[in-house]
Amino acid sequence: MVHTMQPIEDAKSRVLIVDDAVEVHRLLRARLKDDDLEFTSAFSASEALEKAVSWRPDLILLDIVLGGDDGLRLLRTLKADERTRDVPVIVLSAQQSPEQKVLAFDLGAVDYITKPFEMVELRVRLRAALRVHQLVQMLAVKAQIDGLTGLWNRAFFDHRWREEYARCQRHQHPLCLAFIDIDHFKRVNDKFGHPVGDLVLQNVARVLRRECRQSDLVCRYGGEEFVIVMPDTHPRDAATLCHRLRAAIEEMVWSRSTELHVTVSIGVAGSTGSTVLSVDQWVELADKNLYLGKRSGRNRVVVTEVPSGPGLTGREAV
Repeated sequence: MVHTMQPIEDAKSRVLIVDDAVEVHRLLRARLKDDDLEFTSAFSASEALEKAVSWRPDLILLDIVLGGDDGLRLLRTLKADERTRDVPVIVLSAQQSPEQKVLAFDLGAVDYITKPFEMVELRVRLRAALRVHQLVQMLAVKAQIDGLTGLWNRAFFDHRWREEYARCQRHQHPLCLAFIDIDHFKRVNDKFGHPVGDLVLQNVARVLRRECRQSDLVCRYGGEEFVIVMPDTHPRDAATLCHRLRAAIEEMVWSRSTELHVTVSIGVAGSTGSTVLSVDQWVELADKNLYLGKRSGRNRVVVTEVPSGPGLTGREAV
């Protein structure tokens, strides 16, 4: 998955309207057309679930009476599915019983509006729900960013690596993983001090971000170690990129001290398609290649093509 920033003028909030009455869809679209929203419609629970997963709305307006379907059962399903559980749901209902409202909130609804509704009130509540959702998303993203380097952090890597591994296994897509470690980083801290050590981490991160493609996921794994997930990348292309990274870091000039010289060792494990290795075994192989590079003299790249059959072929130091 490629993470890109959408132009602000195109960044409309997506609203999924779930109601079995066509006139409700027409009314909401007409009365909210000036609110910079993008709408799609669903008229049944099955259609709503499919669109909630595929279209990824920012908000769902859900009628709890959907012909022969139960809207509250749909709400329970949405909140039980990790793909849709964080999408806020505003329930629209002609039922005004306190028990029904309590049940809707217990199931995860963020608001409950009774029909017939006032459009001004609906608009205000819809905006409030979207605002809270956007703030929650911002906090979630911030929680996955390393504070020192600005790269994605270990938690982000753990989640996305499993996603990319599953995609590789399912669709036979190439996938590569690289572990990068700064050589003799303890010596840098001991000789030049921790502020310079932090500067080294920041500048290495800057090189990684600059040289990698937009589709690559560059993360700080911990300490002086970084990791790059390279979707849809053949091992030979990953090796080319990692050689470029290694050379770019070695060539950096440090204004703080002419004595400061930074190099990295890189271990790569990549596949042209699905593999018999588990998601954790793949990580272990890339990590082993990293330490093989360190034992072989540091400042080098070690690559293994992950096999599609049983057993591992030999590693190659390049």
